[in-house]
Amino acid sequence: MSENPETPYLPRPMRIVRITVESSTRDTRTFELEWVNPEDGRAFLYLPGQFAELSVLGSGEAPISITSSPTQPNLQFCIKRMGVVTTAIHYMKEGDTLGVRGPYGNTFPLDLFKGKNILFIAGGIGLAPLRSVINYMLDDSHRKDYKDITVLYGARTPGDLLFKYDLKAWGERPDVAYLETVDRAAAGYAGRVGFVPALLDQTAPKPKDTVAITCGPPIMIKYVLKSLTELGFPPEMIITTLEMRMKCGIGKCGRCNIGKYYVCIDGPVFSYAQLQKMPKEY
Repeated sequence: MSENPETPYLPRPMRIVRITVESSTRDTRTFELEWVNPEDGRAFLYLPGQFAELSVLGSGEAPISITSSPTQPNLQFCIKRMGVVTTAIHYMKEGDTLGVRGPYGNTFPLDLFKGKNILFIAGGIGLAPLRSVINYMLDDSHRKDYKDITVLYGARTPGDLLFKYDLKAWGERPDVAYLETVDRAAAGYAGRVGFVPALLDQTAPKPKDTVAITCGPPIMIKYVLKSLTELGFPPEMIITTLEMRMKCGIGKCGRCNIGKYYVCIDGPVFSYAQLQKMPKEY
């Protein structure tokens, strides 16, 4: 894990090599980037859970979780069009260049995960940061370190399910249990209909030797945490990421502060045990 040794404020140029439209509404896209200067890539060492600041001249910068795995050659960011910066990125084309600085934040506690069953629970674009660690664990060089892997994923509609190519690949693997659900069905959809917490309750995973990792809309996380607690998961074995609170990346602006924590530095990955110690306002 490293960051620019000269100055943490200076972005490095990256070139867009592939843009994948992920949602039927076309407001969520995955941008695959390669380094303009290879030496910048050699200095950018990251692990699943970290994020970077993406910048566009004239528009500003925004913190975005890294959705690719370190086992992959290029960086990938799944970006939903929300504000000025993300809209500017969505207008960019393959071959265009943007700025990247980082990596920032902590990582998923991979050593804690070793030798355990892993339960992923994701909703909507919350799959983006979890995709990094899922593909990291499924890589041939790491798969032996983890026991059973289960992925529960849901979205509003079938068209909102992201990374459909990965979902298909995970569902076809004999060493992965993949289950999905949508809030509302659409024509031709024959899968489950319902909310992610309900799917978790129906699945009723056992907490023994299992770590649960969740990310998604705040209301989903609220009920997922409730369900996991009722199933007997200890708070230390429930992991989430507060990516919505990421700001400048280095803790200088103070806008990521929650109690004694700075999400950009101490997070964005936290255990439920840590969340319980945060101010009630969060």
